Amino acid sequence: MVTTLTVPVGILRIWAVIFTCVTFSLVASQGHLWSSFWLWCMFSWCFCFSVTLIILVLEFTSLSSKLPISWDDFTTAFAMLAALMVLTASILYSVFYTCSYCVKDIAACVFSFLTFILYTVEVGLTRAKPGEISGFLSTVPGLLKVLEAVVACILFICVDTAGLHKNLPGLQWCIAVYFICFIFSLLVIILTICRLLSRFRATIGKVLMVCNVLAVLMYITAAVIWPYYTFKDYPRPSYCSLHCWWNYSLVITFMTYFNLIAYIVDMVYSFNLAFFITPT
Repeated sequence: MVTTLTVPVGILRIWAVIFTCVTFSLVASQGHLWSSFWLWCMFSWCFCFSVTLIILVLEFTSLSSKLPISWDDFTTAFAMLAALMVLTASILYSVFYTCSYCVKDIAACVFSFLTFILYTVEVGLTRAKPGEISGFLSTVPGLLKVLEAVVACILFICVDTAGLHKNLPGLQWCIAVYFICFIFSLLVIILTICRLLSRFRATIGKVLMVCNVLAVLMYITAAVIWPYYTFKDYPRPSYCSLHCWWNYSLVITFMTYFNLIAYIVDMVYSFNLAFFITPT
């Protein structure tokens, strides 16, 4: 229906489609690079453009109401996902691929950051307010699941670029931690969108709490092991460019601690859900 395009959320999505299209068009006109970060940036912009356009078409044609999924959960989760993906793409492209005289690259970064603002505002408009009845992914724990999954993707890219894990069992354990926790977060997101999580309403709080506790414990080991192995035996080279493996290891360490904090907050929310909120 036309009204879906004239409400604030619909207008935000239209501008997001325009800005992402402009962004990846400007970047593509500069030529192709095959580094992991460049590919992540292009994928982020193209993915967000495509899915946002599909959402607009489905809502305009009223087909969204006929899909066997939780549409509100899906759109809220996507807005959070898109905001995080576009933010990381904006930062990575600004740091690694933009110079002071690269006009098109600077313009692409500006449009990318504006797109991030649009998606962030959409998250604020669609997120569940206190006392409001809504889907799981519209709540803080649900949005945290999306955040945890995106951070894990960034970790995978940095680990692949740094290439330090191949002969070190300790670092291989860290990668296993990132992967296992990523799969858990992804499963929760998929089950919620497919309306399967609500079938286990009586026990889901305790299951989430146990899984989050395990994730926190696993991430604590990764937060100790990764910096120990990388910085103890491999000091920073005397010449370390922006693409130096040591810098990637530093980013991995920071993102590991960042995701650890996210899982701790998630654990606190799941503890409250399990013991202080009665399912209805």
